[in-house]
Amino acid sequence: MSTEDLTKEVKVERAEENNNPAAQPLRPKDASTLLILDRKDDGSLHLLMGKRHMAHKFMPGKFVFPGGRVDSEDSRVRYVRDYHPDVLAKLNYDKKQIKTESRLRALAIAAIRETYEEAGLFVGRKTEGESEPAGPGFEAFDELGILPDLEPLRYVARAITPPGRTRRFDARFFAVWADQIAHKLETGIGPTEELEELQWLPIEQCKKLDLPRITLAVLTDLENRLAKDPDLSPDGPVPYYYWKNDGFAREEI
Repeated sequence: MSTEDLTKEVKVERAEENNNPAAQPLRPKDASTLLILDRKDDGSLHLLMGKRHMAHKFMPGKFVFPGGRVDSEDSRVRYVRDYHPDVLAKLNYDKKQIKTESRLRALAIAAIRETYEEAGLFVGRKTEGESEPAGPGFEAFDELGILPDLEPLRYVARAITPPGRTRRFDARFFAVWADQIAHKLETGIGPTEELEELQWLPIEQCKKLDLPRITLAVLTDLENRLAKDPDLSPDGPVPYYYWKNDGFAREEI
């Protein structure tokens, strides 16, 4: 997925929404997403994706990874281990956007929280003798003695929604291996039921779903990175997509 293709798609969607970039000076809101990878016995890689409910105003019916907006409370949630130093350094690439380290941690916390809410998966580690609550939104984790774990998360992409859209996000994409799931809800879905048709699929099959264009771009980047770096080292390159002048730009962090 080239930046030219992304630019064309955005301009078409913007025209359909009848939005004027100059009239929509929306500031992007921090958001984060979690790509959960499962390496099968035969060596194949599967990825968790779900379909957004058709009642959603933003990207209804599209297949996406679990994720969502960062809440203010996410900055106050306890965790068992911090980011790998290389991951933290890459997240701190643009100091103009995030000024506090607690906000940087909130990006991963939000991704973990949203993954529970949307997919019913607890990404973290079980702790012994913990009595202090993790924080708002993590009551279900507290009941099971699980704390969020930031250390195994790998930063794999960043994308900012172009101006002129009805909603704008500054989204960070994290990846984590499925063996970091400490618990799963028996229902197989999250309590909010925001995602339908949750599926573990090979990456090639994921790319054939009805995806937002930026999701397809991130998937392609991830596939290319895994081919060179199958274990996703913490210092790997992070593609960064943003709008510049009249089109998408891509650089690597």
